[in-house]
Amino acid sequence: MSKVIPKINIEQERKDILNAFRGLLRAYKDRSREDTKLIRKAFDVALEAHKEMRRKSGEPYIYHPIAVARICADDMGLGTTAIICALLHDTVEDTHITLDDIEDLFGSKIRLIIDGLTKIPEVFDENASVQAENFRKMILTISDDIRVVLIKLADRLHNMRTLDGMRYQKQVKISSETKFLYAPLAHRLGLYSVKSELEDLALKYTDPSIYKEIQDKLKSSKAARNRFIRKFTKPIREQLLNEGYIFKIKVRTKSISSIYRKMQIKGIPFEEVYDVFAIRIIVDTPLELEKPDSWRIYSIVTDFYQPSPDRLRDWISTPRANGYESLHTTVMSPTGKWIEVQIRSNRMDEIAEKGFAAHYRYKESKTKESKFDRWISEIRDLLENSDLNAMDFIDEFKLNLFSEEIYIFTPKGDLRVLPIGATTLDFAYDIHTDIGDSCIGAKVNNRLVPLSHQLDSGDQVEIITSSKQKPNEEWIRFVVTARAKQKIKSSLNDERKRIAMDGREILERKFKQHNIRYTSGNLSVLEKFYKMPSATELYFRIAKGKIDLTKIREVENKNGLLKLKKNPNKDRRKKTSLNSNMNRLKDVVLIGDDYMDIDYSLAICCNPIPGDSVFGFTTINDGIKIHRHSCSNAEHLQSKMAYRCIKATWKNSDLKENIADITVYGIDCLGLVNRLTEIISNQHDVNMKSISFDTNDGVFEGKIKVLVFDTEHLNQLMLKFEQVQGVQRVERKS
Repeated sequence: MSKVIPKINIEQERKDILNAFRGLLRAYKDRSREDTKLIRKAFDVALEAHKEMRRKSGEPYIYHPIAVARICADDMGLGTTAIICALLHDTVEDTHITLDDIEDLFGSKIRLIIDGLTKIPEVFDENASVQAENFRKMILTISDDIRVVLIKLADRLHNMRTLDGMRYQKQVKISSETKFLYAPLAHRLGLYSVKSELEDLALKYTDPSIYKEIQDKLKSSKAARNRFIRKFTKPIREQLLNEGYIFKIKVRTKSISSIYRKMQIKGIPFEEVYDVFAIRIIVDTPLELEKPDSWRIYSIVTDFYQPSPDRLRDWISTPRANGYESLHTTVMSPTGKWIEVQIRSNRMDEIAEKGFAAHYRYKESKTKESKFDRWISEIRDLLENSDLNAMDFIDEFKLNLFSEEIYIFTPKGDLRVLPIGATTLDFAYDIHTDIGDSCIGAKVNNRLVPLSHQLDSGDQVEIITSSKQKPNEEWIRFVVTARAKQKIKSSLNDERKRIAMDGREILERKFKQHNIRYTSGNLSVLEKFYKMPSATELYFRIAKGKIDLTKIREVENKNGLLKLKKNPNKDRRKKTSLNSNMNRLKDVVLIGDDYMDIDYSLAICCNPIPGDSVFGFTTINDGIKIHRHSCSNAEHLQSKMAYRCIKATWKNSDLKENIADITVYGIDCLGLVNRLTEIISNQHDVNMKSISFDTNDGVFEGKIKVLVFDTEHLNQLMLKFEQVQGVQRVERKS
């Protein structure tokens, strides 16, 4: 029977596309007549270029660029140039249109942005991640035009919204990459709503059961939550009206990913997350009254509800590095629940929602503008380091996306923003490279401390320098900022190159002594003979006296050309090893697109057991490692090295026992440990490897290692633990 293909109504499709475009124009309210003409021109070009293209869902491809442009207008508050670029962002990559065509039609600025948005072809080293190179190329444009990054974030957000049509492996790969790079980037640019949605959508695909569980609990508790909010805000609303304020009160429900993160960090269930929502009071007030009005509203709130002094956050006096301003307090409600209240002006709220783009609309605040400019300057410094490959670049760039900050003062009272965990050496490099290179210590609040001393918010730091000081490799271990790491590595590389030049001279003399020609071929032979990764490393080791040059005699020398001598037993040993591996008993994981039986080992970082959702990762030296999709390393591996990740699934037979770590929390009571151990001994086919319990003021935490066959086996055991009187919660740790 032939498959029936639904008939496409071209006329209706065209009407729907035009309606989507009109929706975009409605979202961009501040446009002029000339803006509308240019946007319409870009739409017509994109519509014609993509006319034969459809997405995997079957809908016309043009819906995607329209949706990306709408995110730029709606969620980011971007203007005409960005909207035009969003409409055209895939034309050069996917259609006949060239960058020259773009420039002829729309000018050089649009060309520059489209070029930044166009992926580079896959023509480089197969061991490098294509996505890493693409990400690096996008970031290269930050110092030229940051709209490239903002449009790319909008593109990624729409792709995440429409990920359902993709294969599961592709969903996980894209979601991991989103969580690892794009969500932190959105946060750093102040795009909180974009960041939250990206994280939620990533969780939806990487851990669908957790996502659905929290989503269902939020839905089921919504009515009760709304009743509570109305009652809580009523006296505040009445008092604000009495005092003549023009204001809005909004409720911000915590994102699903944020709730899950808090559950993991605190080790608590959903029901114990106290800040599932926050009350947001947004006041319409002029710039000069923003601060006094915010504090007056704080006073009104705390007249009705008792505040927690430990949970007051003043980001109006000291805005966050991404421009975020708000006054946060946490107060006790009449029902005994802590409630977060956020107080801000309309201007602050627009910056909080639309981040970087909204920030530059308010030119009055030069100090906040300089924080963005300074961050871009740090990225520019990072890009200038030609020694970094794409993977290293991403590692370094990630350090610039910190979300938690501390505020440090110079001796003159100037404020510097650093990530949590920053040391005195990070601070020294933050001031100037020369100060970092020559730093020997510091005075923190007039107390002498070493370079590795971790700073706290509010510290006043004076750096002590010496002209004799030089960076050393130990320094890289205790700095956390990308700037400090890059500057230290740069100094060490310069020193290493200088030492390597001495090693080269030594080797040249040795070559003359043995009548060996100084050629690149002979150098390559020596690199292999001494097992060195590069000529520079070879020279460096020679200069340091770590290479025994007398062994050059062991290398075959024919008329000044070197050749490695063959080891006749080497190939035989290798074949024996391969054959012995091939003849091993078949295991229980099937790997690859065709789910073949291939040698592997289980990753010790997450101890996967049959029934877990797993994938394979091809290591350089240890073959294929099987990881759980929920492994702490999965996001890193799947986002940065997806080309080395492969499908894996469990067989239904040939099961063997696997170690699982369980942690039990509860109220200590007599005989509890006995009841838990009885369950283990009576449970069919469960062997206990180890057990330990800690109690503190009547609360216990028990750590148990057991041998189980699969996740069903483990879940049955955990369910029985939960039924024991006194047990509050049972978690699997690995």
